Amino acid sequence: MNLSKITTTVGLNIGTIDVGKARLMFWDLGGQEELQSLWDKYYAESHGVIYVIDSTDEERLSESKEAFEKMIKLLSVPDIKTAFSDCAPKIGKRDCLVQPCTALTGDGVNEGIEWMVKCVVRNIHRPPRQKDIT
Repeated sequence: MNLSKITTTVGLNIGTIDVGKARLMFWDLGGQEELQSLWDKYYAESHGVIYVIDSTDEERLSESKEAFEKMIKLLSVPDIKTAFSDCAPKIGKRDCLVQPCTALTGDGVNEGIEWMVKCVVRNIHRPPRQKDIT
């Protein structure tokens, strides 16, 4: 995975990466408010979700928290893990990981993706339940 290609998403970007024997297709959806109404259309067909926030943008942190709903998330800085701690009960029995990462260096990105691949492979025959995606 070429980490130098990671940028802020505006709109929709689609890409694939190979992780071991798994091929992942990413639908990289922007977080703009006008796009959030489309997110659930993608959840229904997804085996996993990575929710990325920019913890350096304090003004949008509360907006990100409001948009966060039942997702795997990768956070940009370790000290904001607690910002989403009250969301844990909403996740229930689904697999969830808070993975600190840094967009500038790529630290933590591969670890989070590898963890998600293991979860998807383990649960590949278990389809998403409607209550998990709404």
